[in-house]
Amino acid sequence: MTAPATSVVIVSRGRPEALVLCVTATAQLRYPNLEVVVVADPPGLAALSAAGWSNRIKTIPFDTPNISAARNLGLTAAGEIVAFLDDDAVPEPTWLTHLTAPFADPTVMAATGFVLARNGISFQWQARDARPDGSSHPLTVDHRTPTILNPSGANAIKTEGTNMAFRRTTLAALGGFDPVFRFYLDETDLNLRLMARTAVVPLAQVHHGFSPSDRRHPDRTPRDLHEIGASLAAFLRKHHKGDPQPVYLQERADQRRRLLTHMVAGRLEPRDVNRLLATFDTGWQDGMTRPLTSLPPIPSPTQPFLPLSTPTGPHDLLSARRLRTIAPRAKALINQGHTVTAVILSPTARPHRVRFQSEGYWLQTGGLFGKSLRTDPPFRFWHFRDRVEREFRRVALIRTDSDSGQKSP
Repeated sequence: MTAPATSVVIVSRGRPEALVLCVTATAQLRYPNLEVVVVADPPGLAALSAAGWSNRIKTIPFDTPNISAARNLGLTAAGEIVAFLDDDAVPEPTWLTHLTAPFADPTVMAATGFVLARNGISFQWQARDARPDGSSHPLTVDHRTPTILNPSGANAIKTEGTNMAFRRTTLAALGGFDPVFRFYLDETDLNLRLMARTAVVPLAQVHHGFSPSDRRHPDRTPRDLHEIGASLAAFLRKHHKGDPQPVYLQERADQRRRLLTHMVAGRLEPRDVNRLLATFDTGWQDGMTRPLTSLPPIPSPTQPFLPLSTPTGPHDLLSARRLRTIAPRAKALINQGHTVTAVILSPTARPHRVRFQSEGYWLQTGGLFGKSLRTDPPFRFWHFRDRVEREFRRVALIRTDSDSGQKSP
């Protein structure tokens, strides 16, 4: 079956370096019918131009801190299927192949995958539902095959903002994302308006960096909670039929608990806790009066599809005890259109991390005897070759769409 024409929409503001890395990784997708649409501020667009991307992708200038409005702009230039990534995320090479496969079923309107945390191995988000009080709860699905789920009662299927895809016509008819939600609960609102059959695709995986922004510091402490309070209030007015006050008090308590955790860790001063909670409270008041309006349909795209050339070469697996011994080889293979994974194992028990490199290859680092999966023991004796084989098998299905790869010396 021919792969559907798919547009990957990336919204970016204030993170030009992360944006370039995200686009570089997206261009490594092993998907034959792909275009990239970037909606970004001037520094982001300038960084893409300097990196040589301007003529290969669609770009739309936008410098307002509203991810919903930016995504809607991306929809105006999108193809048959539209997928979304955050600018501080990078997709695995087979991400789009897995994510779009369920759309072969004409009753599937949306799809979402699993999101990996900052270490590149553990999961940050897996399958969840979306509820009218703004909460979400885990769903049980098979971890190797897609599961198509129907909404249950008032609950929808949650799509992850940095790893989701929709039929463009369906999303456009709904008016896209509601700009009243500037970054928080925007996907949850869409899920509840959509209430459609949704595929959860565990092998469609994205690494999420949680990069700093105007909302959080590099250590992930919040700068301001205004929009969280405002979006929660607007969301409850729109979807929740009960008294909003208990939900407000519970969320405020959760935010306070999160702030105290940062304070105990030394990332916040005691006075910061009350200051930030005050921004949550003023946001709540703002959201209680923020206008809720109907959303007009998104018009059809006027620009032709702009296919991006992606790699067609094999997947190469490199391993060594020091990066400098194989980095030149990895870069050369990338230039030949290959996908490359490099595993560097030191003679220690350091935990493992996975990062996508700006040169275009995947790098896993850690100790030969250290843990990669959470279920691993802190220390386990390994022979070098056996450990490398184990780690290659662990990533094969998400990086090569098979159980094996081509090993290079």
